[in-house]
Amino acid sequence: MMEFEITRTRPSLFGDIAHGLGFWTDRSAVHEAAAQGRAVQLQKLIENGASVNIVAVDSITPLHEACIQGQTQCEAVDAHNIDGSTLLCDACAAGSLECVKLLLEHGAMVNPPLFTFSPLHEACMGGNSKCVQLMIDEGAFMEAHDCHFGTPLHVACARQHLNCVKVLLNAGANVNAAKLHETALHHAAKVKHLELIELLVEFGGNVFARDNLGKKPFQYTRPGSTAALCLEFYECKLKCLEVNTVTNRAISILGSLCALGIIFFQIKPR
Repeated sequence: MMEFEITRTRPSLFGDIAHGLGFWTDRSAVHEAAAQGRAVQLQKLIENGASVNIVAVDSITPLHEACIQGQTQCEAVDAHNIDGSTLLCDACAAGSLECVKLLLEHGAMVNPPLFTFSPLHEACMGGNSKCVQLMIDEGAFMEAHDCHFGTPLHVACARQHLNCVKVLLNAGANVNAAKLHETALHHAAKVKHLELIELLVEFGGNVFARDNLGKKPFQYTRPGSTAALCLEFYECKLKCLEVNTVTNRAISILGSLCALGIIFFQIKPR
């Protein structure tokens, strides 16, 4: 039986974070073959008794390695790592559409139970609009709520991924969904992204919404900036429309009362 080589290498899933903190972990030959897409070597290892579900100290399986590197030669399962991230999450984060499709074909769960940060969140985090569209087409919950990030729309706006935001909104995502009263428009204002602001307002984003600090989106912009002027314009426009609506309604009611002969008083000149 072939012996497994243990190499010292940085886990790809944690990338620069692990490198910065000095985290190093054990990897087997199976992990290395999966990560580098060496299908022939991987097949030989498996034939000689290697398990595709062998885990390292951080619960990363060879299949996690394959998905995060965009390799499609491995069989798909719903294994999850120590952080609760599934293989589909990893593939969406990497933007590997082929891996995502392969995992879905093998029954990977679009809405994994118990985990709040879904594959759709991961796709939005990475700015992978094609993966976002595919997840939605497969029935991903667009209002899935993560306690740290909120909905996928919150994530896409915070990361300034305009194309992902367009996909979500066109698919019917709630533009005014809130996390601690914070909306996607608050995120767009914080990153001062004019196109995002305009798009969100076009889809009904509430410019008057206040977060848990009592702040409107406008209050997160720099005074005089294009983002600030844009939000200020929308606020003024909506206020004017509201006043006109109230005035027109009052005139309409007054006309109806007059027609019914109910108005019997006169305004006397001073």
